[in-house]
Amino acid sequence: MSTRGELLADITLLNKQLLGRYLVGFNDVTGVRQTPDLPNHVGWCLGHLALTMHRVAASIEGTDTPLPAKDFVNGGGFAGSKDKGVIDADAVAFGSKPEDRHDRYPTLARSTEIYNNACDRLASAVRACDDARLEQTVAFGALQLPIWALVARMTFHSGFHTGQIADLRRALGFKSIFS
Repeated sequence: MSTRGELLADITLLNKQLLGRYLVGFNDVTGVRQTPDLPNHVGWCLGHLALTMHRVAASIEGTDTPLPAKDFVNGGGFAGSKDKGVIDADAVAFGSKPEDRHDRYPTLARSTEIYNNACDRLASAVRACDDARLEQTVAFGALQLPIWALVARMTFHSGFHTGQIADLRRALGFKSIFS
C-alpha cells in the first residue's frame, strides 16, 4: 500500500510522461516560437515549470538554495543560453515575457532534461514526507498551503502549461498526439 507521499510523488513523475507527449515534433527553433494569439512557447513553459517545482521542492526540503546551478542562472533574464545549457530564472519567472530567440534558451532536449530534473526533485522531496509533514504549511508566494495541496497545485500548474503547448501545436499545424 502506498503512502500519501508516495502517491503524490508518483503523480509528480507522471507529469514528465504526460507533458513529454506534447513535445513530439518540436525542435530547437519551433520550441521557442510563439504565435500572436498564444502567450508562451515550449522553452518558456518547460523552464517556468522547472523553476516553480524546484522552488516548491526547496520549501519542502527546507533549503535556502532552490535552483540547481547546473540548470539555472540568475542574470536579469538575459544570461540563459543555448550554448551554456542553462535557463535564466528571471526569463521564466511569473510575469516574464517569453522571447522568440533560440539562442536565449537551452536546446529543447536540455530544456526537457531541466524540467525532468525538477519533477524528480519534487517527487523525491514529497516521497520523503510522512503524513504529518504533508499537513504542514509552507509559503508559496503570498499563500500558506499544506505541502500536499502545494504538490497538487504543481500538477495543475503542469497541466495548465501543457494545455498551452497543446494550443501551440495546433497553431503551428502539428499533428495531434492522438493520431
